[in-house]
Amino acid sequence: MGVPPGEITQLLVKAKNGDRKAESELVPLVYDELRRLARRYMRHERPDHTLQATALVHEAYLKLIDQRESWQNRAHFFGVAAQVMRRFLVDHARAKLAQKRGGSREEISLDAALAFSPAQSDQFLALDEALERLSRLDPRQGRIVELKFFGGLTDEEVAEVLAISIRTVKRDWSVARAWLFRELHR
Repeated sequence: MGVPPGEITQLLVKAKNGDRKAESELVPLVYDELRRLARRYMRHERPDHTLQATALVHEAYLKLIDQRESWQNRAHFFGVAAQVMRRFLVDHARAKLAQKRGGSREEISLDAALAFSPAQSDQFLALDEALERLSRLDPRQGRIVELKFFGGLTDEEVAEVLAISIRTVKRDWSVARAWLFRELHR
């Protein structure tokens, strides 16, 4: 991204305050990064699937702008974007499972959970449920997983968003991954 983070932060603040011009300037600056996040979620999806990265980006952007949250900075915005995309995909997976009758769950690896497809909806939901349990036990670890794994943020960006040290991010990430691995293989 060649855009200075400060510029995005300024536009986010103006958009939050209802500045339509800032909103229209913001879209091209954040769109590519939002597409990258969406492609990360959808990279293993079959080409003819009804849910596409573009729809995920548009859904996330509309929710983000509607929230009018006090964005701390660019990393905070993209962290929340990752959370919004995750929620949208979880809702989509639940809807797909509701269309099926029953269905059993099987073990998955943490990395395999990103390979989302209707056939893997139950696996995606298992990961989501494990992440929710982790977040209840340790909210910071849950947020770190969400920002790094789902949001694709670097350790430095996660540290900035959460106002913690990079060392703490690395330690919590390691513990959280081990905990999730154990939960997903129960």
